[in-house]
Amino acid sequence: MKPSIVIADGFDKNLFAKLLEMDQFNVHPEAKITQDKLKELLPNTEGLVIRSATTVTPDLLEMAPNLKYVIRAGEGTDNIDKVACGQKGVVVSNTPGANNNSAAEHAVALTMTVLRKTAWAHSTMSNGGWDKSKFAGTELSNKKVGVVGFGRIGQIYAKRLAGFEPDLLFFDPFVEKSDLPYAKKADNLEQIFKECEIISLHTPLMDATKGMVNRSLLESMREDAVLINASRGGIVDEEALLDVLSNNKIKGAGFDVFSSEPLPEDSPLRQLSNLVLTPHLGASTGEAQIRVGEMVINQLSEFFLNSNLLNEVKA
Repeated sequence: MKPSIVIADGFDKNLFAKLLEMDQFNVHPEAKITQDKLKELLPNTEGLVIRSATTVTPDLLEMAPNLKYVIRAGEGTDNIDKVACGQKGVVVSNTPGANNNSAAEHAVALTMTVLRKTAWAHSTMSNGGWDKSKFAGTELSNKKVGVVGFGRIGQIYAKRLAGFEPDLLFFDPFVEKSDLPYAKKADNLEQIFKECEIISLHTPLMDATKGMVNRSLLESMREDAVLINASRGGIVDEEALLDVLSNNKIKGAGFDVFSSEPLPEDSPLRQLSNLVLTPHLGASTGEAQIRVGEMVINQLSEFFLNSNLLNEVKA
């Protein structure tokens, strides 16, 4: 009997068409479904592919007695209860590396947007304004940049900034040195926040990093500093962030991820005039979705057809 596959949160349309044509699988014909529809399909689902919109909880697993395999089409798996999956015998994989360049480039885009105030200038021009003097910006060139988390995405971010000739500090407990001649390891996290004019976060969300960027660190930042987060929500204390931005204790910030997603409509973060917000777009490029889709199809084929497990993620 063909394995029943559900793609819950979207997929590249050409690759989804290819997946539908594969005789070896019984694929639900919609690549993006509501949570109610997902609940309806779960009892017969054997392979589930998700992005960030779907959360795999113990309750979801109870509704999916035949589930064998969950693939996170992306890298972060904090929306999957991997302990509960292990208890149910459900294997979890991700697609490491597929989104790296897109996520790093989005962090660069947020950095430039905050520094040059382009989003706010566009908003006023859309409403008939021409507030040239109001939106004088800041150059990125020769600034002191701090990168928190110097794994693959953090290093790509640093490389993309090379042409701006930054003085770059990084902090990562698992990386001792960099091959980039302009990147040096900071003594500690506090040094990054006290000294750097631009700070970009590139850490996964786990127990050690949840709430890591706390009130103390935020209040230690320079008044002319900006904070960029295109990594994971929950790393930054959002109440403290609201305070430092509301009181202009730092120049500004650009955030793509939040502790609760979608960001609630009534969130006070939406009202700040020095915070650029994007709706978790880090992996949302055509190129990234093609890479992710190709990896997902390969992993489904290897698992269900060849009994071979790729890119397993354990609790």
